[in-house]
Amino acid sequence: MTSTSARPAPTTYGQLFSIPEFRVLFANRCLVMISVAASSLALGTIMYEATGSALLSALSMFGGPLVSLVVSQLFLGLSDTLRPRTGLMLQMAGPLVANTLQAVPGMPWQARFALLAIPYAVNAMLAGTQWVVLRDIMSGSSYALGRSTLNLAVGGMQVVGYGLGGVALLWLSPQTLFVVAAVVNLLSLVTMRFGIKDRPAPGRTSEGVVARTRRINRLLLGSRITRPLYLAGWVPNGLIVGCEALFVPYGHGSLAGYLFAAGAAGMMIGDLGAGRFLTIPQRDRLIGPMRYLLAAPFLVFWLSPPGPVAVCAVFLASVGYAASLPLQERLITHTSDDIQGQALGLQGQGMMIGQAMGAGIGGAIATYLSPGHTMGLLAAASLLVTIGLTPGLRRSAPPSLGR
Repeated sequence: MTSTSARPAPTTYGQLFSIPEFRVLFANRCLVMISVAASSLALGTIMYEATGSALLSALSMFGGPLVSLVVSQLFLGLSDTLRPRTGLMLQMAGPLVANTLQAVPGMPWQARFALLAIPYAVNAMLAGTQWVVLRDIMSGSSYALGRSTLNLAVGGMQVVGYGLGGVALLWLSPQTLFVVAAVVNLLSLVTMRFGIKDRPAPGRTSEGVVARTRRINRLLLGSRITRPLYLAGWVPNGLIVGCEALFVPYGHGSLAGYLFAAGAAGMMIGDLGAGRFLTIPQRDRLIGPMRYLLAAPFLVFWLSPPGPVAVCAVFLASVGYAASLPLQERLITHTSDDIQGQALGLQGQGMMIGQAMGAGIGGAIATYLSPGHTMGLLAAASLLVTIGLTPGLRRSAPPSLGR
């Protein structure tokens, strides 16, 4: 049901990066993460200096999913009804406008919160556009290789971007950092305009975008086939992110940094292995083991393990995030081309919202229990959800696996 390219499916990174449009998407992901890191650090710094509130500072850096939750329920259908290149350019234009205005000195912090909503709102409307383009330039068997490579770009550039941003704040003002972010956004917009081919909208229709978005969301979430795919990517992952949100209170210093680094390394290894070295059937058969791997190692935190054990547990668990690749392949198989932008965007937006909720739940429970006990409890809950969703996932399995 998906669009395929006439070229042979790339199976190596050399073949993958020989595709010009993929190189543009990869470079764009790197630029976007640099911009996000620079603007987030700048805004968090300004908000804390202006208000003295750690809560407002945290919300300014990580409160975007609350905006996405509302907007994606109304306008996510634009991922299919706009021309893909136009959608990608709008995704770059949103943060360009916001960061340019954020660079204005003396702006009230309330206005900065309003500007914060702009890029998140635009991205929530067009969250699936990038994956529609990736689907079009990759054949079905190599989609996961392309997706995992873009994931690696995001993970790597998060580390680089936040590291460089933190160092830059030693010499640059937050307003200057916003200017840097805006310049990077402009470069991203230009690369999309001249590096991505113009394609027709896959789901052009006379139906209103709000009505279409609600109808397709109900279709996808009401289906006995696709609903378990969404829940499997949202709920267990979100609960584990709740564990990760407690690394700082658990680690009491340098250990927290090692835990975060181990998590990033595990995610990158998982994406690399699943996307590069496994075939579609192999990835699909590993959905169950990878979903259990995501939560099971976190159970040891109930026993407050020593630092090296905790780091190893986080590394092993984070490899399990790679289950999202075969889950997304199944989602593509069970949705038609004209709604895949919204289908893939809904998966991404729901995952981001689930992670934000998981972090909030973890923080709330940790006010009553120790961080280690809270992490063990969230891991057990994640495993229970995974077990409960297993029968529903069988309905979307390929016939040979479903039997």
